[in-house]
Amino acid sequence: MGFQSPALEYGALAPMLIIFGAAIIGVIVEAFLSAKVRPPIQLAISVGAVVLSLSQVWRLRGSATTTAAVNSVVIDGPVLFMQGTILVLSLFAFLLIADIDAFAAQASAVPGSNEEARALESGKIQTEVYPLTLFAIGGMMLFPAANDLITLFVALEVLSLPLYLMAGLSRRRRLLSQEAALKYFLLGAYSSAFFLFGAAFLYGFAGEVSLAGIRSAVSGGPGNDVFLIIGMVSLSVGLLFKVGAAPFHSWTPDVYQGAPTPITAFMAAATKVAAFGAMLRIFYVSLGGAVYSWKPIFTAVAILTMVVGSVIAIAQRDIKRMLAYSSIAHAGFLLTGVIALNQEGLKASLFYLASYGIATIGAFALVTLVRDSSGEVGDLNRWVGLAKRSPAMALIFSLFLLSFAGIPLTAGFIGKFTIFTAAY
Repeated sequence: MGFQSPALEYGALAPMLIIFGAAIIGVIVEAFLSAKVRPPIQLAISVGAVVLSLSQVWRLRGSATTTAAVNSVVIDGPVLFMQGTILVLSLFAFLLIADIDAFAAQASAVPGSNEEARALESGKIQTEVYPLTLFAIGGMMLFPAANDLITLFVALEVLSLPLYLMAGLSRRRRLLSQEAALKYFLLGAYSSAFFLFGAAFLYGFAGEVSLAGIRSAVSGGPGNDVFLIIGMVSLSVGLLFKVGAAPFHSWTPDVYQGAPTPITAFMAAATKVAAFGAMLRIFYVSLGGAVYSWKPIFTAVAILTMVVGSVIAIAQRDIKRMLAYSSIAHAGFLLTGVIALNQEGLKASLFYLASYGIATIGAFALVTLVRDSSGEVGDLNRWVGLAKRSPAMALIFSLFLLSFAGIPLTAGFIGKFTIFTAAY
């Protein structure tokens, strides 16, 4: 009996394969091309891959739901919408990353050392960030498309590991940036462990790792309910950390403040889309039959997250920390969409993710433009008078803030209204 290789549906997987292929090409460019020619080539590869991948997502629109890679990946309407949203946000992120002023000249140099000074004087540019970002994008696209627990965990790690590295590449306030990266890595490792622990218990409960198999077991299988509860709780802890929900939000303000602003924008927008996409798939597809076990807990977490994010944001004096707590509050609203567990809740969550992502990456893009002689200005006291210095910038930033607040006639208001209508 000969070995039969598994079938891979390359057409359905094309958007992700393009991104991963471009990331590998980016690594080869880093290894073999000189530093002087790398920046424009890496930018062209990254932007070209995102545009090409986006065209493949557009090609697949309207197609029937299909599984790929031995049923480990599912391609349907919500997945394509989230993948398209991630790609659009990533395209804007690459335009921000192209600002070489944001990243350390030499990541391995000790902050304040002679080695770092020499790297700055020589004009070195950290172009490794491009393939790292592409790997993260590929993981983000795979995360909401995963159809089993193993693929979910692999996607989680692929999207997380590059972000841990990139959080420590800030050109200024190097120690703060490296502290943020270390904190993000350590807490991220714990969250991944909880996720894997929960996946193991759900496998013990259902005897399968596929989301459909877990759904069948939850709906009436002979599984052990203790395993189900422990698995759901542990898996939820890992996911709630990724979305920055209270009380698992402590990493968010420090990492957002310390990371290079283009990476902060990318994390705040694209990572949240991917994480909530995975959460929607897990709870809508697999754990809907146990809704009365997790819905009260998620409701309490959503309320706590909204309150913590909104109240603590008021006391912040750094613009990036304020936007970080705003991100935490939005996670609470998005959890309400998960709680809804109906078609309207899914549609509302997808709209909210798209509108939030665009407003977030736009707000952080404007943060990169408010500067003084030393670089970006984070202290809110030094934003005083922005309307006089740059009326257009102040107006656009105000519109983003109004959308965050959910003021009527903004996308943020529509998103909040539709989510609460679907849930209650």
